[in-house]
Amino acid sequence: MTYENLDAKLVNALLGDGRASLRSLAEELDVSVTTVSNHLSDLEDEGVIEGYTPRLDYDAVGYDVTAVIQLQVEGNALPDITDTLRDHRQMISVYEVTGDYDVIAIGKFKDTDGMNDQIKTLLTDPDIKASNTSVVLNAVSENEQFELDVGDA
Repeated sequence: MTYENLDAKLVNALLGDGRASLRSLAEELDVSVTTVSNHLSDLEDEGVIEGYTPRLDYDAVGYDVTAVIQLQVEGNALPDITDTLRDHRQMISVYEVTGDYDVIAIGKFKDTDGMNDQIKTLLTDPDIKASNTSVVLNAVSENEQFELDVGDA
């Protein structure tokens, strides 16, 4: 096999089974275990693969309230606000965005009381000019990843 698109194929194989062994990946991709190991190490060193973690079903472990929090922030305070949100363990995503709001954060909570307490604490920050919080009614698609294009190979 040529190594054209091997990295993308390796990533796609891992997206299908993040616990696949080097041997099974090598068999699937029709290359040697050493080749898989070297390419995998390179992908990790380059930051393409950031780690290997389980995918949690937060509902199953009691975090069944998801909130989408939009914040307008005083310009110079944006790094402080995003750092605070990023460091909060229940915020699973934090984005700086364009539009009417400066930050969008996605949080997982055990109940609406816990969500309300966290949001009220956050909103005491004087650098937050405005906020809008939406509670998710139904997660149609969440934490999805997509396979990389491998071209015509």
